[in-house]
Amino acid sequence: MDNKTTELTGISFLVVESNPASVQVIKDGLNGFGAQVFTANDYKGAVDIIARQGIEVIITYIDLVDEEYINVINDYKSLYPDTLFYLLVAEDHDSVETEKDFVRIVIDDYLKKPIEFERFAKTVNAISGKSLNAKNTSLSVIEPFARKVKSYFLYRSPIMQQILSNLPEIAASDQTVLITGETGTGKEIVARAIHVLSKRANGPFVPINCGAIPENLIESELFGHEKGAFTNAIKTRKGKFESADKGSLFLDEIGDMSLNLQVRLLRVLEERRVTRVGSDDPIPIDVRVITATRIDLENAVENNLFREDLYYRINILRLNLPPLNKRKEDISLLTVHFIERAFDEMGHTRPFPELSPETIFLLEQHPWKGNVRELRNIMTRIATLLPPDTKRIFPFHIIPHLSDKKQIVHQPSSGNICTGVHIPIGANLEEAEAILIKEKLKLTNGNKTKAAAMLGISIRTLRRKLQNIILQ
Repeated sequence: MDNKTTELTGISFLVVESNPASVQVIKDGLNGFGAQVFTANDYKGAVDIIARQGIEVIITYIDLVDEEYINVINDYKSLYPDTLFYLLVAEDHDSVETEKDFVRIVIDDYLKKPIEFERFAKTVNAISGKSLNAKNTSLSVIEPFARKVKSYFLYRSPIMQQILSNLPEIAASDQTVLITGETGTGKEIVARAIHVLSKRANGPFVPINCGAIPENLIESELFGHEKGAFTNAIKTRKGKFESADKGSLFLDEIGDMSLNLQVRLLRVLEERRVTRVGSDDPIPIDVRVITATRIDLENAVENNLFREDLYYRINILRLNLPPLNKRKEDISLLTVHFIERAFDEMGHTRPFPELSPETIFLLEQHPWKGNVRELRNIMTRIATLLPPDTKRIFPFHIIPHLSDKKQIVHQPSSGNICTGVHIPIGANLEEAEAILIKEKLKLTNGNKTKAAAMLGISIRTLRRKLQNIILQ
């Protein structure tokens, strides 16, 4: 046995499944990780084994479940509360039948065929060690400013730790900052944190979205106007620059600003004075400017859509925020944070429903085109629509709310990226099968048990097929 596959040593499993081939695949897969496996082909056989053996993990195919069996499992879990109970479902099974509500009393999670045994082993091991709960995961915050920025940052991914490692030094400077990243990655949150950590923390933080205000109004919004400067200018008004005096001005989506306005902005940044629309008198300002954009400004400069001199003026200190799907380690942390915040805002009392491991895995595979903002909105929606008696949040609670359900990619948990298998045109079935088997063995580093599980065949069948294949 591969010395790496010992994660389940000492843990006893009961597999309840009427399909002998499926039973063999699951048994071989779990044995490959050192587990002790008992099997039964119906719930009566399962009850008999439970009565005689100390079982720690029970896996039952959903079609074999009825209320009587669930009552037995419930009684068993009342005696041994650490026992895990999983329902095995078909690969194309995206939701759980509503008529089986009684199942939710005892279920810990759902497993889809074919089981990814490496990921499942890690999950069981983590739960057994009480280390999987995302709510207990330590948060990475920037010292020595932890108290100030904790409400702004929740992350544990290495990429975020690297990107934000210099944030205190950036904040301490009074230089202009450019924050880049896709929509929804949290650029304004980072801007607010920079303000909070800076010497201007007691001054105002004034945000303005340059792309959300009509072009004929943005100049007045930024620089202010005098009474009578234009139609409807019935009184003198300060602009955002004056309002942010002694504080920070956040210019979001600066890449959407017109070229004419860019000229005025550059002059203000260079001279540190602002002139209201309709006035000739410059007003001194003391403002730290933080900018953000989703647009590639270097490309915009090359295409004459953004002034080169302004680009170099705002690009003194820079932070590039990665999309959420590039920081998967943060997804479970943020998910728990957002859904608990939603429950709190709704006035619910603790304990709140927990997220099952399969739910977390599902969320980690989602592309999150809307990034952190999309995750926050979906968790708020789920908290609002969740049935009041729900104790645990399963994938079927989540899937209806995901906008890109078809784009969820089921990838091996080993970290290898499955890019597909090339089968030449004209290859016969035997040759195609040989290519697929070789690729699975490469993916599992030669581990036949894992390869068989991923192929959906027994280890015995794989060995038989390998006898006819000349491995390169």
